Amino acid sequence: MKGVNPKARSRKRAAARLAAVQALYQHQMEGTREAQLLDEFHRHRLGAEIEGEQYEDAETAFFDDIVRGVMARHEEIDGQLAPRLASGWSLERLDRTMLQILRAGAWELMARPDVPTGTVIGEYVDVAHAFFEPREAKFVNGVLDAVAKAVRT
Repeated sequence: MKGVNPKARSRKRAAARLAAVQALYQHQMEGTREAQLLDEFHRHRLGAEIEGEQYEDAETAFFDDIVRGVMARHEEIDGQLAPRLASGWSLERLDRTMLQILRAGAWELMARPDVPTGTVIGEYVDVAHAFFEPREAKFVNGVLDAVAKAVRT
């Protein structure tokens, strides 16, 4: 995205992260195949107007990278997340949207060293705020911080 205003790029990446979480949720709930899922989001969601609401334009390549990465490495990602949950908690017990937020954030921490740790964690805390109360957003912060300490030096 050479020549793009950094704030505009940041907004497009934030929109890509939110859309990726939604796509991963849809994949988990409906089993939508990757190619169909990406096509649907490209054609009907990213930057589209749905029921009178204008969706933010997203950095499509970044969206694709997150969705493909999480789908390809979900077992490895879950292996990083599970030991960082509180005693007595499991991934299966988490809200499905929460699980996708954590998976996307963990994948980005694992696979995108070009994105600063603080940016990744802060962005997924913001995504959590779109769906949950502040307490759950703090949970996202804590789990992703623990993952970051394990996967980044």
